[in-house]
Amino acid sequence: MQVGNARYIRRQDLPEIVPVFPLTGGLLLPQGQLPLNIFEPRYLSMFDLALSGNRLIGMVQPSHHDETLNVSEITPLSNIGCIGRITSFSETGDGRYLVALTGVCRMRLISEQRTTRPFRSFEINPFLGDLRDEGQDEGVDRTALLKAFRDYLDAEGLETEWEHIEQASNLALVNALSMMAPFGPAEKQALLEAPDLKSRAEMFIAMIEFALAGDPGDNLQ
Repeated sequence: MQVGNARYIRRQDLPEIVPVFPLTGGLLLPQGQLPLNIFEPRYLSMFDLALSGNRLIGMVQPSHHDETLNVSEITPLSNIGCIGRITSFSETGDGRYLVALTGVCRMRLISEQRTTRPFRSFEINPFLGDLRDEGQDEGVDRTALLKAFRDYLDAEGLETEWEHIEQASNLALVNALSMMAPFGPAEKQALLEAPDLKSRAEMFIAMIEFALAGDPGDNLQ
């Protein structure tokens, strides 16, 4: 898989340990792009380290959270997240970083590593199947996927650039739509953990149809 200026093909192309950015509601999927506004000192330090090295960050949701969405150094994290490469970076002049992470592959957290740094790092086991470009698109019902997304946009009175969407591969399309839709944290984690792209597409369609058939607040934020 080509992400930015790097290619990730084998286990050796990925680190054993990655710094982890826990973010409630933050969904990153392979080949998807997630914009981030970084301002906390601990995460500014994390991105400084990544930029000086392999540019890789692990995105993970907390496994449970309170209404404040506060995340501490002892907050339990979901076991599965996604490795992202920093593919865009700028400084704002007021102490923030504006960053875009592009998804490389999903990962499973193995064990937390003790360090003196202000952020958390974990030994990981990457989902190497995500690195394959071939075969992942098979079985996706593209027509049903686009219909579900169009129905959602119509219900919300929103528009999008259909020309770009229709030109995207099934892999890019399913993962981008899953990231764009305003699902809650639990639904986003379920989409992340779907065993394959076909299952993720079917889950996305079912979530959209369920939300549109009832109270959108049940599934959509």
